[in-house]
Amino acid sequence: MQGYSQIVLKDYLSRMGELETTNLISEFSCPLNKDVEYFLKHKAIEFEKQNLSTTYLIFASYKTVPVLVGYFVLASKALTFTKKAISNNLFRKLKRFAIYDPYMLTCTIPVPLIGQLGKNYSHGYNKLISGDELLKLACDKVWSFQRSLSGKYVYLECEDVEKLLDFYSDNGFVQFGKRNVEKDEAAVIKGRYLIQMIKDLKAGSDD
Repeated sequence: MQGYSQIVLKDYLSRMGELETTNLISEFSCPLNKDVEYFLKHKAIEFEKQNLSTTYLIFASYKTVPVLVGYFVLASKALTFTKKAISNNLFRKLKRFAIYDPYMLTCTIPVPLIGQLGKNYSHGYNKLISGDELLKLACDKVWSFQRSLSGKYVYLECEDVEKLLDFYSDNGFVQFGKRNVEKDEAAVIKGRYLIQMIKDLKAGSDD
């Protein structure tokens, strides 16, 4: 995608040092989703050091200067589906790529997780990238890995908010379940659960 550059948080840390990196992310603001803002400011660096996830910082040019316009986080996860919890059509599709347990009627599949996704509203930088573009950058990154390795799905979790659900649905994600919010998430996430959504990245591709 033209106009944007990406750098892994770990590489930025190595190049610029922790003080400069902390200064950069301290100005990140996402009033529409405090969990996104909290993760980048308080968890991203530690998760990067522990190899729990990978944070991608997205930059765009503003008056010839590169500025942080958003970020997304990818992590490796394994999902277990029960046949009763999702549609028969989706279950049949996932079963082809999963380990199926005929006794429990479940299938387990490794699926990359888009753990966080958000734009930077500081200084109006959010206007330099659309939500659709940011999400596409994340999906394209997952797909580039899957082309070399394996897989075709990606999933994410979001709050049960109509605007969010419509946004992800419009970008090809479908709802498949819910996950109860954990104690350490309750302070920054509204509601008691998160909606789980999945997308077939290969659908409609030419490969």
